[in-house]
Amino acid sequence: METIWVVVATWVGMAFLATLISVRFGISVALVEICIGVAGGNLLGLHSTPWIDFLAMVGSVLLTFLAGAEIDLAVVRSKWKETVSIGLASFFAPFLGAMAYAYWIEGWSLPASQIAGIALSTTSVAVVYAVMLERGYNATELGKVILAACFITDLGTVVALGVIFARYDWWLLIFILVMAVTLWKLPSVTAWFFAKIGSRISEPEIKFILLILCMLAALATVAESEAVLPAYLVGMVLAPLFLANRTLAQRMRVIAFSVLTPFYFLKAGVLVSLRAVVASLLLIGLFLAVKMAAKFLGVWPLAHAFRFGRREAMYTTLLMSTGLTFGTISALYGLSHELITKEQYAVLVTAVILSAVVPTVIAERWFDPGSVAQEEPQNRRSVDQEHAVAPHAPSIARGGTDHVS
Repeated sequence: METIWVVVATWVGMAFLATLISVRFGISVALVEICIGVAGGNLLGLHSTPWIDFLAMVGSVLLTFLAGAEIDLAVVRSKWKETVSIGLASFFAPFLGAMAYAYWIEGWSLPASQIAGIALSTTSVAVVYAVMLERGYNATELGKVILAACFITDLGTVVALGVIFARYDWWLLIFILVMAVTLWKLPSVTAWFFAKIGSRISEPEIKFILLILCMLAALATVAESEAVLPAYLVGMVLAPLFLANRTLAQRMRVIAFSVLTPFYFLKAGVLVSLRAVVASLLLIGLFLAVKMAAKFLGVWPLAHAFRFGRREAMYTTLLMSTGLTFGTISALYGLSHELITKEQYAVLVTAVILSAVVPTVIAERWFDPGSVAQEEPQNRRSVDQEHAVAPHAPSIARGGTDHVS
């Protein structure tokens, strides 16, 4: 007899199995959770429930907030030309390319084509950050530019999802005004509240953030926008506060990745039909090719124009071609709002999953810039040593053909 505890044990068991596989093989846990969900949905006949939908929804909002809170605004300001231009090109090229391909070649409806363009425009911050951290590039200027560009790309994705499918009425105007005031005042109010209340075992700081996110998500839903849009923007304006308070950020990550996001990624996998995937293998490959080709057309010329070295330019382009979290969020949004069919959802999610794997493998196998010895100024080397950066981690330096100017 199936009780709620049997369902809970099954889903938590899948999350635990995904974690073990991720640790054993060094694969992104989000990717493994989606694959485990696919197996559970197709082999065990698992399906979502209202409470799983709720946890998955909260997980996507909190995950989006944490992604926004990771942005290093100092890097965006100091390298704004590289960051903004590469980030925007990384969004618009695949967004327009995939949408045009789905609409004009495959004959999808306009809303379905827009979802396809949004889902395939993303860059996976989770995948890129994991690669940067593992290689020690996150403390180099090249790594910081790539990560900041990822945030610009995903900001475009989130804004497009919220703007294209919003209902333009008075509720949307109210939502925009409330968001503007909130983003303006929230950093100072949050800093004051944190200083006033202090750190306590009841975690008032986390509850304060969750309250803000839930209130804005509720208003976004009423305005028929997307709940992840305010979450991402709130994360961005609070990023300096969270970068200075790593303990709070770590506690929120624990809540998100241990309790909430596993249900989101498992649900995303459960909704994938293997029958639809097998029947659409060619289409999946074509969508993946369209995404990667568009990313190359958008990113590589700019990397070359900014005098990235040959390896650095190709490495940057390939990492900007990855996708996972926001791609699945966009596809799941389209399915839950009946903008795409289950078959189209399976095609998009599978293409997104492959985009997390294929470009990463190519980048690390053949274009890792760490294999190119580089001379760095003494003051730059001392900073890297303080952050325990890998011996040949790439950086942005003046001069030479293998560096960024």
